[in-house]
Amino acid sequence: MGQILVKAQESLENGTLTECYIFHNQPKADTGYVAVCQRLLPLDAQWKRELAAFSWPTKTIPQVIGTPQKTLLALISGFLFVSLFRACAESLASENASRLKAMQRAEKNIDELLDELGHKYHRTRQSAIDEELFDVVSGFEALKTDKAKGNRAQVGMGGGEIKEVCHSVCSALD
Repeated sequence: MGQILVKAQESLENGTLTECYIFHNQPKADTGYVAVCQRLLPLDAQWKRELAAFSWPTKTIPQVIGTPQKTLLALISGFLFVSLFRACAESLASENASRLKAMQRAEKNIDELLDELGHKYHRTRQSAIDEELFDVVSGFEALKTDKAKGNRAQVGMGGGEIKEVCHSVCSALD
């Protein structure tokens, strides 16, 4: 910013600066930022007319020390500095606002993905538990059927033992 001001000051002093525009981003609530073009020099004609029509609020009129040309150059230099500083600050603020919005969108996407993966994990886990229980119950039913047919196979588990096996299978899957 300092280099821009030095070049502008040099151009003002030797009279080669006729127009000066600045393009920057300005923060905006909805989109994060909006591109702005601001004319710094020459001063806006409407602004000059409003300033000329402005009456000083007190009876004491300000005094100018030095020549009017030097004072005008100092005021224009101050105006350029403030305008450039404001443009830089607004650009930085809009950049940071855009980054913040991008980070918030990324965080939201991560949260949604975590929820989806959590649900998928729980469904898969429940399927594995159901499959193990089905295998245990099917085995018991097969042994029970063999005993009912009079086979010599012995059934080694009763109803309480099945609950224990199911409980241990569920604990192992957790």
